[in-house]
Amino acid sequence: MNDMFDKMKEIICEYVEVEPESITKESRFIEDLGFNSYDVMCMMGDTEDSFDVEIVQEDAVKCKNVGEFLNYLGGLVNE
Repeated sequence: MNDMFDKMKEIICEYVEVEPESITKESRFIEDLGFNSYDVMCMMGDTEDSFDVEIVQEDAVKCKNVGEFLNYLGGLVNE
């Protein structure tokens, strides 16, 4: 799971200007990291490519922070 977290940090840093070490599992995409809705959708596309999964946007947008998104992603990866 930590490898997945590290990869997500890399992806997140492509979209917003934050230091990877400042990203925690409690970091909220919009409020803490400064994402807008367009950034979130683009990040989901990159995440699909990186992890070779298909993200259901309606499910993914329910994830308010990095940890929730990692749990969601982990379920897809393990399918």
